[in-house]
Amino acid sequence: MKDLSKKCWREKVTAEITLAHLQHFAAESGSHMSADEVAAFLNQDGHAQTIWIHMMQAGEDYMKSVLAQKVAAIPVVKQTPTHTAFVH
Repeated sequence: MKDLSKKCWREKVTAEITLAHLQHFAAESGSHMSADEVAAFLNQDGHAQTIWIHMMQAGEDYMKSVLAQKVAAIPVVKQTPTHTAFVH
């Protein structure tokens, strides 16, 4: 059920990795790159497409694990067979 009054309601999730993110990641690995260098990296050899594919796969894996946890948390209810007696 939708509760559109909630600020956090989402129909979709959009994630992005910006040049600033990539600069930060590069700096963490010891490579200091300018915004132009990061943009060039992102746009060469299909890096942007590869990043997108990995982000989508990570999102799918996360959702599957969350859904699996929810299913595992639902208690199994044993049903007992019901017998119907016929009277002639």
